[in-house]
Amino acid sequence: MPASRTGAVQRVVTSAWLRPVLFLVLMIVAWDLTIRIFHIPPYQIPAPKDVLVTLWNDGPELLGQAVPTTLATIYGFLLSAVFGILCAMLIAGSRTVESYVYPLLVFSQSVPKIAIAPLFVVWFGFGLFPKVLSAVMLGFFPVVVSAVQGFKSVEPDMADLARAMEASRLQMFRMISLPHAMPAIFSGLKVSITLAVVGAVVGEFVGSNSGIGFVLQRSIGNFELPTMFAALVILALIGVILFWILDVIERLVIPWHASQRADLVMGS
Repeated sequence: MPASRTGAVQRVVTSAWLRPVLFLVLMIVAWDLTIRIFHIPPYQIPAPKDVLVTLWNDGPELLGQAVPTTLATIYGFLLSAVFGILCAMLIAGSRTVESYVYPLLVFSQSVPKIAIAPLFVVWFGFGLFPKVLSAVMLGFFPVVVSAVQGFKSVEPDMADLARAMEASRLQMFRMISLPHAMPAIFSGLKVSITLAVVGAVVGEFVGSNSGIGFVLQRSIGNFELPTMFAALVILALIGVILFWILDVIERLVIPWHASQRADLVMGS
C-alpha cells in the first residue's frame, strides 16, 4: 500500500469523530450480548434491533416531536446565556451585589426543578413558554458560575497597566475582561446547553401534548419500551448536535485560546 494511502487510512482511524462512533458501536454490541446472555425479557430492556426498527418506522413522527423540544431548548439556552452573563458581570463587578445575589443563586439550586415546573403550567398554560422557563431554570446557573470565575480571573497587573494607560471602563471590559472570561463563559455555555435539553423535557413531562418529553411519558405509561429508547436516542442527538454547534462557535470566537491550539496540535 502506498505511503500516502496508508497515511490517509491512519488519519481516518485516529480521527476525533470516529472514536466516539466506535465506542458507541461497542456499547450497542455489549447491550445486545447482555440481553442474550442473561435472557432479559423485552418488557424490561428492549433489544437494539427493536429500537432501530422503531426509529425506522416512527422516525418522521419522532423528528416532528423533536421540533418543540429543540425550540424550547434553544430559547431557554439563549435566555440563560444573555441573563447569566449580565448577572455574572454585576456579581464580578460589585462585591455588594455578590454578597446579596450569589448566595441566593446557590440556594436556588437546592430546590428541585420538577417541583417548580408545574407552577409554570398553572401560571402560563400549556404552550411553549413554560418549557422555556424550565430550560432556563437548569441552564442559568452554570453560565453565571463560569462567567463570574472568568471575569474574576483577570490578572491585577494587567488591569493596573490598563488604568495607567488611561483606558476607559468600556475599553478595559472589551480588551481585557471579556477576552479573559470567554474560555470560562464557553465552558459554562456548554454545560448550560445540555442542561437546557433536560429542562425542556422536564417542562414537557409536567404538562404538554407534544415534544419528546410527551413521547417519553406516553411510552412509559403504555410500556412501549422500544419507543421510549428511540425517543431517548433522538433526545441525545439533539443535545449532541447543539453541543457541537456551540463547540464550533467557540473555535471561531476564541481560536487563540490554549485549548484550541492543543486541539490543532493533536489533530495535525
